[in-house]
Amino acid sequence: MHCCLTDMRYKEVINNSTGCRLGNVCDVEVDTCSGRVAAVIIYGRGKFLGLFGKTPDIIIPWDDICVIGEDTILVKYCPPDYKNPPPRKRGRFFEGIFR
Repeated sequence: MHCCLTDMRYKEVINNSTGCRLGNVCDVEVDTCSGRVAAVIIYGRGKFLGLFGKTPDIIIPWDDICVIGEDTILVKYCPPDYKNPPPRKRGRFFEGIFR
């Protein structure tokens, strides 16, 4: 099957293991030495109208792409576990005054 990079931009990327939609292909990473596609990149979504940053970009290596169809791309993707910092202990208001 013949597929141009411009055609890949409109394809929907779906995680093969969970079936959830990851987004559309936004960019492609190319290895300039070999001239091969190294990865596809899905840009992160904006949080609350883009005012509070965005989610991290998803980079899927070319080897993790299972099937490229007419409308969708099925991939093997395991999201990274982002460790949240431990919650801050909130002291009482008068605790610092009466020590």
